[in-house]
Amino acid sequence: MHVLRIFPINFTKFCLGLFIVFWCVFGATGIRWLALAKMSSIAAIEVPGMCESLIGLAKRQQKICRRNIEVMDSVRYGAHMAIEECQYQFKNRRWNCSTVDPVKLFGNFLKLGTREVAFVHAISAAGVAHAVTRACSKGDLQHCGCDRTVSGRSSEGFEWSGCSDNIAFGTAFSQKFVDARERRRKSKNIKRVLMNLHNNEAGRKAVEDSMQVVCKCHGVSGSCELKTCWRSMATFRQIGAILKESFDGATEVKLEHKKNRAVLVPVNDQFKPPTRSDIVYLVASPDFCEPDPKTGSLGTGGRVCNKTSKAIDGCDLLCCGRGYETRTITIVERCQCKFYWCCYVSCEKCTRTVDEHVCK
Repeated sequence: MHVLRIFPINFTKFCLGLFIVFWCVFGATGIRWLALAKMSSIAAIEVPGMCESLIGLAKRQQKICRRNIEVMDSVRYGAHMAIEECQYQFKNRRWNCSTVDPVKLFGNFLKLGTREVAFVHAISAAGVAHAVTRACSKGDLQHCGCDRTVSGRSSEGFEWSGCSDNIAFGTAFSQKFVDARERRRKSKNIKRVLMNLHNNEAGRKAVEDSMQVVCKCHGVSGSCELKTCWRSMATFRQIGAILKESFDGATEVKLEHKKNRAVLVPVNDQFKPPTRSDIVYLVASPDFCEPDPKTGSLGTGGRVCNKTSKAIDGCDLLCCGRGYETRTITIVERCQCKFYWCCYVSCEKCTRTVDEHVCK
């Protein structure tokens, strides 16, 4: 069978072209594999050699791709979840996790060692761990399934049953794939490598620590004569909120050598060393008020702000003192919905006029 009948040669050239462009533009400091999020699927990697042409993969990641083809669509979905969650958590901040385009994604921004970049690393590693673990539980992957180590009767009197999420497999794959670029033998920027690895681990730790025990009662009229339970991951929205809280309390660190080993320690010696759950960063963040190609800042001009808020989403802070303009917009929405038996809902269209405030 000629595979090119299914995947034309111009598609292969297109993918290879994107990979080359991405390599030249993005440099060696970004999370290049996140560009997988912009692909509609990873089905094309079943064609020989396609792992090498996937956008943004380092050589080690290409090797992992070849050996774990069935997992790669979960990696793509994990990257997609990470970007969406980042944009949700920062939607009211000056830096709102905007992607520049399908190839550059965050542009030059990821070259910085700021707390925002630290969050991107953490949420990305968490996204892969969460997506791969979920695929295991759904039976989408041949090499993993439910966590069978959780079984028997618990000390609390319930039976372990059901499909516990295989978090061990998900986090192990995330570590193997996401950390692959940082674990090169030689690196000129060891402190940035240590920062990235630490924040990757913080993301995975958030997924692990948010595991919950979910139970179901069995018996006549819900008497709960028998209770079965299993371990389940929290929603990714909950994990995003955990990491956002870690971002707000992130620790600025510096490089030190202790016993011939490079380690990151707090810049302020009054602070405790960061734990595995903490997010760490190397340099202070820019104010993100004005567009700056060097830092990847898009500025806040044109952003919608909250006139009455005194928080960061308020017009005073979000607009960086430049002021704002007010414009009147008309919103069309569904209203007066009625359910008709059987089985549809009918709604009317209502319009309302509101004032919208936009940063100058």
